Amino acid sequence: MKKTINVISLKLVKDKSIKYNFSSAKEPKKVVELVKGVIGDTDREYVVVLNLNTRLEPNSIEICGIGSLSEAVIHPREIFKSGIISNANSIVLVHTHPSGCVDPSPEDFLITKRIKSAGELLGIPLMDHLIIGDTDYFSFAEHGEL
Repeated sequence: MKKTINVISLKLVKDKSIKYNFSSAKEPKKVVELVKGVIGDTDREYVVVLNLNTRLEPNSIEICGIGSLSEAVIHPREIFKSGIISNANSIVLVHTHPSGCVDPSPEDFLITKRIKSAGELLGIPLMDHLIIGDTDYFSFAEHGEL
């Protein structure tokens, strides 16, 4: 008995375009402004990935997870999917803390380590992981945690 297999093609579908005003994703405050412009004020956790080109400029941004008030379940395959399709050279991971407190939880440290390892394996390094609160942010790179 012969089995069938689906023949597929992948393509990146642009929902919309937005403007940004920074020269490098090494400017966490500017990345925070960009992400807040995309997601606005939220009452639950959002996980966003910023896909970067070789000059550390964003080439795409994706909301890859929306959770509850206190957590968002994310997996490396969802985080890197848009990066692979959009030919990202590296990524910045961003997630919100609706409580406003930007102190990383033990789970935040764990997922950062996991995403960093997956990025090294894929050849798409994690440049930073940002936690956004109401008025402040936490950068794993700025705190020497990457």
